[in-house]
Amino acid sequence: MNKWSAKSMDTKSSKKSFDPFEIAKPSEVMDSYWIYATRKHGTYPEHSEKGGKWLIFVPRQQIDEVWDKIRSATEQGHLGSSAKVSTARPNPNAVNSKKVICVYTYDWKDENDVRRIRAALRQLGITSKIPYKADQETYSGMYANRGNKRISKYYE
Repeated sequence: MNKWSAKSMDTKSSKKSFDPFEIAKPSEVMDSYWIYATRKHGTYPEHSEKGGKWLIFVPRQQIDEVWDKIRSATEQGHLGSSAKVSTARPNPNAVNSKKVICVYTYDWKDENDVRRIRAALRQLGITSKIPYKADQETYSGMYANRGNKRISKYYE
């Protein structure tokens, strides 16, 4: 069983815990840091050690609307393999005034794919410049709010 598909039972209340793959509004979820969306149509290369993600920082009051567009486009196969959105649960890696949506690509060195996904995000209304971060930087603990600079592979 992988870490994203497990559902656990709360022994005190006998209620199922939140399923991070169910359709929910990020502004209303408090018991999980993330909600996920995965591609349901078409094929896409398997995520690799060179994977990365576009980071879309969204004001709290707009997160539900923007996530709905990204979730739908991901599931329909217009973006990469998956996406995730931060929820209302406080996160020590986050800036409190904004939430983040991560749109994943399989390989940051595949510029055609990375830029194809960026173009699709523009069509969804994400027109301001956004950073692209390789997973290796995340795994190394590199975050802008911790003082790390110039960690983006792309910024467009």
